[in-house]
Amino acid sequence: MSDTLRLAVIGVGHLGRHHVRLASALDGARLVAAVDLDRSRAEAAAGPGVDVLTDFRGLFGRIDAAVVAVPTVDHLTIARELLERGVHVLVEKPMAASLEQADTMLEAAARGGAVLAVGHTERFNPAIEAALAVVQQPRFIEIDRLSGFPERSLDIDVVFDVMIHDLDLILAIDRSGVAAVEAVGVPVLTPRVDIANARVKFASGCIANLTASRISRDAIRKVRCFQPDMYVSVDAGARELEVWRLRRPEGGRPVIEGGPVPVEQDEPLRRELVDFVDAIRTGRPPRVTGEAGREALALATKVAAAIGVPSEMVGEGSR
Repeated sequence: MSDTLRLAVIGVGHLGRHHVRLASALDGARLVAAVDLDRSRAEAAAGPGVDVLTDFRGLFGRIDAAVVAVPTVDHLTIARELLERGVHVLVEKPMAASLEQADTMLEAAARGGAVLAVGHTERFNPAIEAALAVVQQPRFIEIDRLSGFPERSLDIDVVFDVMIHDLDLILAIDRSGVAAVEAVGVPVLTPRVDIANARVKFASGCIANLTASRISRDAIRKVRCFQPDMYVSVDAGARELEVWRLRRPEGGRPVIEGGPVPVEQDEPLRRELVDFVDAIRTGRPPRVTGEAGREALALATKVAAAIGVPSEMVGEGSR
């Protein structure tokens, strides 16, 4: 690998164009190519000095790492060829169209000795990062992720499109293992499930209640964690954090203390790319590994099964 990491973005649609914008200004990396089947779209996203390709195979031998932001059904085809050639890959969520495909991707990374990271961007939200450093043994987690109907292709249900962010979060918060899953979902504006609620019980006894919607009037992205003597509240959209504690002074009455906690304001997607580049350069695991991406996909699959989503609706997707 050269002193400067040679990076490409494959797929410059809804999310990929932002990867191109941010990758163009990364320290220690140089964006060398933007790839998309729609050449005009790639040309519109690419800046000066960035090659435009319509076939990712034209990257072979020219890059050290790639961001894969194509439709989910194409993740494995592209990521496997890159990983087996030793090219490090950051693949968008959900990492694959099925658990079997996720396993194949992990095996390809192992064979190629390449870093495989998964784009669960919410883990890089500064307010979420700060909250994860505080939360220790929650007994109840409440997460609402509601948004208006998106202006992009929708061929996966809301569990894999939206809720999977929060499924990844609760798995990062409580590592005791999932004991039970209950869920309900409704297709409202599309043939897919557009609003869903899941109740996840962990082996620790912690209960997580998650609601995800892409048909709401107001945009809401809130995470609340309750544990003995502490309440943590995150507005992920505004990147704001509040922490409240119960202090029990000796000989006195309990006192509630806390309030807003200062949070560094930075773009989560940029922080995700910085982590990916640093993981490659230092040899450490990325914050969201391929294994973590598979765990989130496995839990999303359980939620979808609890809802009763037909198998052909599970795991298809687009960016």
